[in-house]
Amino acid sequence: MAMIGLPILAGLAGTVGPALGLLPALGGDHLTLEHFAELAAQPHLLRSSLISFAAALVTTGISLTIVMLFIAGYAGTRMFSRIQHLISPLLAVPHAAAAFGLAFLVAPSGLAMRLVSPGLTGYGSPPDWLVPQDPLGLTMMAGLIVKEMPFLFLVMLAALPQVPLVQARQLSASLGYGRIRGFLISVWPLIYRQIRLPVFAVLAYASSVVDVAMILGPALPAPLAVRIAEWMADSDLQMRFLASAGALLQLGLTIAAMVTWLALEQIGSVLLRRMSGSGVRRADDRLLRRSACAAMALAAALVFLGLFVLFLWSIAGLWPFPSLLPDSVTLQPWMRALPQAGDAIATTISLASSSAAIALLFSIGLLWQGGVRDSRAFSSVLYLPLIVPQLCFVFGLQILSVALGFNASFALLLFVHLIFVLPYVTLSLSQPWQSLDRRYETLAAGLGKSPLQILLHVRLPLLTRACLTAFAVGFAVSAGLYLPTLLIGAGRIVTITTEAVALSSGGDRRAIGVYALLQTLVPFGGFLIASLVPHLLFRDRRAMRI
Repeated sequence: MAMIGLPILAGLAGTVGPALGLLPALGGDHLTLEHFAELAAQPHLLRSSLISFAAALVTTGISLTIVMLFIAGYAGTRMFSRIQHLISPLLAVPHAAAAFGLAFLVAPSGLAMRLVSPGLTGYGSPPDWLVPQDPLGLTMMAGLIVKEMPFLFLVMLAALPQVPLVQARQLSASLGYGRIRGFLISVWPLIYRQIRLPVFAVLAYASSVVDVAMILGPALPAPLAVRIAEWMADSDLQMRFLASAGALLQLGLTIAAMVTWLALEQIGSVLLRRMSGSGVRRADDRLLRRSACAAMALAAALVFLGLFVLFLWSIAGLWPFPSLLPDSVTLQPWMRALPQAGDAIATTISLASSSAAIALLFSIGLLWQGGVRDSRAFSSVLYLPLIVPQLCFVFGLQILSVALGFNASFALLLFVHLIFVLPYVTLSLSQPWQSLDRRYETLAAGLGKSPLQILLHVRLPLLTRACLTAFAVGFAVSAGLYLPTLLIGAGRIVTITTEAVALSSGGDRRAIGVYALLQTLVPFGGFLIASLVPHLLFRDRRAMRI
């Protein structure tokens, strides 16, 4: 709790101080509200804030609704297993890489327009459309939706074993309810109670995301988080005061989105009670179920198709519009990029593997002591890095580290990465840990084994696959962190993610394709190891390889 809570509190303090004029290193030695007045005078500030506010609610609402309807309609079926295997790999795709892929799909010269041009559209050259970066941020919301659905799907899978799904479905079916309506009445309140914190994490992330907003979001004006990041990176150090005031505005905006979501929860609760008391069964819900299944499959297909387009651009020679495929293929973009990206890839792998390994050790210790399961306060603290916008405390940590004389270093960046990685690793490992049959441990204890021996020789070998999967999730999270790496690393520690996002301001699609694919391949390697190692370790034990 100290390792997570104290840095966040210190970071918030480091943001509040400069916002109120207290930053002695830059001449701020007295309290003042003039920086908030300067913030209020910024052009189109309200529009930037409304875009971020709308993105939070729309992204969270649509993602949660689609995943909920799909699980309600297909949990326990063969289709559910197929979609699960299709959606799960999307966790390995960083947000920025998915955003680049979607941008290359829907751009005026993207693959989608090439598929229908000139035959259906008549366009011989790319149309003058502001997509992506449309003024309403719809492309940005779509990119966030397809990436947040796998996360919500993961947390719902972890919550399903904790509810009597089979019995509730049988009971509701015997009363004539359709799958979805019966699920909403009998099971959904129990599941939502367990996934509420992850839902708020999605809400906070969507309201304050920087990398996806830079790639897909509107530019004039940009979402609030992007403008704050630009003020932070300004060469004029006095802009730090304005950036701190903006970070507090971002915190207030995220809190407002959460309060609005709480109000929507109350409205949903009333509607659910009326649905339950109405007596309407709606037994035939095939259209709704198939629509949810199609939406899940479409989200996965968009990400995979986007990665395919990135691959095409990374090897494309001349590719004029409206040609569907490049006129020639070349490896020159890879040959130019790989020597320059070598150090960034090495830093990314070392940083991600170190933070994921340490987080896995912490998670094992916490679950072994029962801290996560038995302490609701600890669970709340564990989710703080996901609920509090990154801008609001990472910027403060950067200011405090400079004020205390801490230079940008690998160790400092590793510590900050660990704050974000630990919640995801613990979330991934908790459900398999609690679902393990405790009779194995009871038998070992009856044979005189100590608790530590039982942990090392019984529980952990049985949970090898779960531990490796949790490590892979933590590896992917660390590899995809952009803002903490940019601010704490101070531009001196470069990862493949910071390099890829930096290229978004340029127009070299071939270089963007190479770096976005490298950004995807690095975490994919972690999931590949998590999948192959159990097969090698337990090749002579068939049941352990399942």
